[in-house]
Amino acid sequence: MKTYGYIRVSSADQHEDRQLVEMQKKQISTENIYIDKQSGKDFFRPAYQNLCKRMKRGDLLYIMSIDRLGRNCDEIQNQWRILTKERGIDIAVIDMPVLDTRTDKDFIRGFVTDLVLSLLSFVAQAEREFINKRQEQGIAAAKAKGVRFGRPTKDLPANFGELIKKWERKEISTQEVLEACGLGRSTFYTRLNEYKLLKGKCPIK
Repeated sequence: MKTYGYIRVSSADQHEDRQLVEMQKKQISTENIYIDKQSGKDFFRPAYQNLCKRMKRGDLLYIMSIDRLGRNCDEIQNQWRILTKERGIDIAVIDMPVLDTRTDKDFIRGFVTDLVLSLLSFVAQAEREFINKRQEQGIAAAKAKGVRFGRPTKDLPANFGELIKKWERKEISTQEVLEACGLGRSTFYTRLNEYKLLKGKCPIK
């Protein structure tokens, strides 16, 4: 029997230190600790997938809390069932000792575990949906104030109009006009259409 630890943080700039300390307290070797730095919306995460391939029947998996496993209610419960019922792997949730399949072998204990798991997985999904909603509201509010997202728009050269005329008369090549404008091909055509619309001309299809 081997003991593993799974750690997840939502993005690369978040730290896994607290979860790592707790895993070390369980004396889990470093090579048996798997870390993902991405959203918990699904289970298509490289470290988690590698962990699942490595674990065998009778192994033990520690997670810090149920939302570190995932944030989709149905998928959390499905993964829990696959790991514990189908593959025979035990799971222990550090922040919620009642969720420890090593001690829920009797009917009543199993019933309580299933009930708590259902509740916590629902809360994890609700929290994710709340965070997404707040992000959408924040972006909408920022846009309403004129904040622009994405890459900043590159200024066109002052002689853009003259360059376009020369390009249309085939006096300069497409590559030459791209280099003169400092633009990539797709961006050039986007800015060209914007320019033509501004001038009341027919844009390029």
